Amino acid sequence: MPAQFDFNDEGVVVIVGSGAGGGTLANELSQRGVNKIVVLEAGKHYPQADIDNDEWGMFGKISWLDKRYSAGGWHHTKTYPNLPCWLVKGVGGSSVHWAGVALRFQPHEFKTRTTYGTVQGANLLDWPVTYDEMAPYYDLAEKKLGVSGTKASGLPLLPENNHYKVVAAGARKVGYKKIVRPLAINSKPYNGRPACQQIGFCMQGCKIGAKWSTLQADIPQALDTGRVELRPESMVLRIEHDKAGKVTGVLYADKDGKQQLQKARIVCVAGNSIESPRLLLNSASNMFPNGLANSSGQVGRNYMNHATSAAVSIYDKPIYMYRGTAISAMVADEAPNNPRRGFVGGYYLEGLMLGLPFVAAFMKPGGWGRDFTSAIDQYDNMTCVWVCGEDQATEQNTITLHSTEKDQYGLAVPIVTKTYTANDDALAKHGLKQWRALSEAVGAKRVIDMPPYPASHNMGTNRMSANARDGVVNKWGQAHDVKNLFVSDGSQFTSSAACNPTLTIVALAIRQADYIAGAMKRREI
Repeated sequence: MPAQFDFNDEGVVVIVGSGAGGGTLANELSQRGVNKIVVLEAGKHYPQADIDNDEWGMFGKISWLDKRYSAGGWHHTKTYPNLPCWLVKGVGGSSVHWAGVALRFQPHEFKTRTTYGTVQGANLLDWPVTYDEMAPYYDLAEKKLGVSGTKASGLPLLPENNHYKVVAAGARKVGYKKIVRPLAINSKPYNGRPACQQIGFCMQGCKIGAKWSTLQADIPQALDTGRVELRPESMVLRIEHDKAGKVTGVLYADKDGKQQLQKARIVCVAGNSIESPRLLLNSASNMFPNGLANSSGQVGRNYMNHATSAAVSIYDKPIYMYRGTAISAMVADEAPNNPRRGFVGGYYLEGLMLGLPFVAAFMKPGGWGRDFTSAIDQYDNMTCVWVCGEDQATEQNTITLHSTEKDQYGLAVPIVTKTYTANDDALAKHGLKQWRALSEAVGAKRVIDMPPYPASHNMGTNRMSANARDGVVNKWGQAHDVKNLFVSDGSQFTSSAACNPTLTIVALAIRQADYIAGAMKRREI
């Protein structure tokens, strides 16, 4: 029988969110013998039969489409004013949507303040952890996820599709040598999941389960222990605390709209970099007038989503980039820090497959006419890049609460404010220039720069810091202000790095599970 815990059970660990952070943490805690865990997920629990190989269908089914406002100087205020990020509202969170790219931070990316010095407009800070501290947890994460081509998993690399071959050939032509593709997609059966069939709909939720997600891996494993109760369609409204400032429970609206209060020994917030700070801000009280755990004023600040740009290249002959995994090749030569390029930090050139509907939507939002249609007509001959670069933390890039507008739960609608720094702009521009050179080196007859599409990499807003005045949580993701409150998602990131964030979120969750389980056993929390 599935585990069920009483609303008044004060011994429960409540985890808000079931994605790469929350879902992993639930499983890791349960495997370490923590007996009472409740996972509250705002979205539905989609069975395998509900996953369709349909871009627009799945976008409408699983995306977080609750109203948000986009503000600041970034492109979203014009192109996607109510969708400033691309996240999943469902069990598994955005691990259902991710493309499987599993890259590690570089050592210097944990020490950006030390490495980069002062960057105009930025609010840089070193992480309170180092790469060497994280390395063994990266090993565990790569093994858990089944990252192809890594020693930890032992899995071989996935096949080279046409998209990979064209991007890699162009990269070598312009002198690049580091073409990598560590993907958390099974190249052969692994951990109870099948091998990839190269279907190409990785970002719509893997139909066969070859791609790792907490929906298809960690949540089922956690439920099998009998120590975890999953409550989908449970939107958390606020976190409650006692007179001493210790959290005591979580108030949420269930699938029928009825408010429930689940008491808790520990609360772990893993709702992503928009919903997690929003929850803390909505949990303001007389003791915490500016938001729970916000004595530093840093909750909701330092929002990062990578410095990005995108382009498609058109050739004379068919490539069929949609055949194979969503990400084919990742050119890593520009990832190291090299200020001689005119910016600090680095970036990856990621060969990202977009299906025909998404190319039509993202290439020129709202566009039409001969220039547009002549490109779409040549979809089979396209390659596509996403420039994924390090985005600098900035205090003015924020998640705040709308002063008057409420959502369907009665909560203030979040405002996502983002303006890129000059460093971000220089990095993105350099990436597009290098992609153009790479493409033209192997015969591209046309290269079309695209406005960046809605961000699915969201980081910061509850960042780690050694000192309480600089951030929200310590090196374990434990709130500086509240000992039994943790942040367990990408919002705890102190810097964004050049790489995709999921592997680091999982590694941090495994590490956090070690700390929480040990602290509970010692009766410290």
